[in-house]
Amino acid sequence: MADPCVPLPDARATDALGMRLSSLLRPGDTVLLEGDLGAGKSTLARAVIQTALGSDEPVPSPTFTLTARYDTPGGTIVHADLYRLSGPEDVEETGLADDFAEAVTLVEWPDRLGDLRPRDALTIVLETEGEGRRATLRASGPRSTALRAAVTMPRDMQLSAFLAVSGFDGPVPVPGDASNRRYFHVGPHIAMDAPHAKGEDVRPFVAVTDMLRGRGLSAPALLAQDIPNGFLLLENLGTGLFARLCEADPGQEAALYAAAVDLLHGLAARPGDAVPPYDLAVMEREAMLLTDWWCPAAGVAVSDDLRAEWAGAMRTDLAEVAAARSALVLRDYHAENLLWLPQRDGDARVGLLDYQDALVGHPAYDLVSLLEDARRDVSPGLAEAMVARFLTRRPDLDGAAFRRDYDALGAQRNAKIVGIFARLCMRDGKPRYLEMIPRVWAHLMRDLSGDGTPGMRTFIERHVPAPTGALLARIAAEHGR
Repeated sequence: MADPCVPLPDARATDALGMRLSSLLRPGDTVLLEGDLGAGKSTLARAVIQTALGSDEPVPSPTFTLTARYDTPGGTIVHADLYRLSGPEDVEETGLADDFAEAVTLVEWPDRLGDLRPRDALTIVLETEGEGRRATLRASGPRSTALRAAVTMPRDMQLSAFLAVSGFDGPVPVPGDASNRRYFHVGPHIAMDAPHAKGEDVRPFVAVTDMLRGRGLSAPALLAQDIPNGFLLLENLGTGLFARLCEADPGQEAALYAAAVDLLHGLAARPGDAVPPYDLAVMEREAMLLTDWWCPAAGVAVSDDLRAEWAGAMRTDLAEVAAARSALVLRDYHAENLLWLPQRDGDARVGLLDYQDALVGHPAYDLVSLLEDARRDVSPGLAEAMVARFLTRRPDLDGAAFRRDYDALGAQRNAKIVGIFARLCMRDGKPRYLEMIPRVWAHLMRDLSGDGTPGMRTFIERHVPAPTGALLARIAAEHGR
């Protein structure tokens, strides 16, 4: 049987292979890393070590020290780079051979081992393939054969193995998600599959879950987790999505939105909140999606000068609001990510989903996210009542200034969303997201109508086409798959 090959099209795929390997290695395992200079041996070894340490701290290459030792919760890892050695006589002087039986050993340039090479070792040969790499896995004994099989196990089988440890099988897919995450019904619970190779990372979700539950809020309980491989087993908060409840009984809408607004006061930033800032650089990077995806889709030739003009407008209009960071901002706080839990008390009646991208930012951001919903209409009267309700609980805020900030954040958010929905169509073949752009555009026009975003308003009026029905139909025909 041919040795299996794993395609590694980018750095994230290489990291994902290292994370998977790290979760499987045990003391006594040896991994021999072969490949030319620059093939990715140190990158792969670094991912293995950082995963075992549970840290993203830099892991230096042992090119000059020859070996480096790391004490991890699962045992000692020895990383060896034998490039500067000439053969097994030199290797013996390092004491590496003594580590093969007791530690996990990662060996670069293993040809220098000669007859010191372990009889049972997993060899990973890294080679350039296109703009990325490929890894060929070779086994030389029973343990390395089992290790190779586990490393190359298909993703669905990995999920099943993770669930089996908790006594569950037969995951049933939950339809729909704009990301690369997948969700499954598993008995009474929910499983999340978030593959690192596709840009996902469960660590922020776990960290923010702990923060929210520490505030007494209803983020789902974490029942089981496999961080390196991107699997979580979660409490199922039920089916009472705000969006569905409002559709079934519009009379509930005001009370549900009031509860969601009141919860925002429990998200004041705390010193221990270990999430990044929602600063001007992040806001600018996000809103560049408008010129990077919507403008080309609409037929606009986007030059470097045009991008610079848009970036400059944002820096001018958003500088003050981006500096006012006093809240834990969940960022996708809207009716499709909120669940009604009437059996609970106070703010815990609002169940929370999809908060893994939380940052510390302006307290108006999640209010904008709630009231300028991309997926459902919120009446102007209800929106105004909810802004007033929020301000009633915050007498420390200047109402006029807060509303200007609200509009500025809405402009940034909705410009970003127009770009995201265009990208989902053009890159990912999901034209259904185009149907929501007119609603988002209407939010954007409202946000730009005040006096807080003159630069952004002028840019969009001059350069950005409105999403007419004819334009959206053309984009769907050209890019929808």
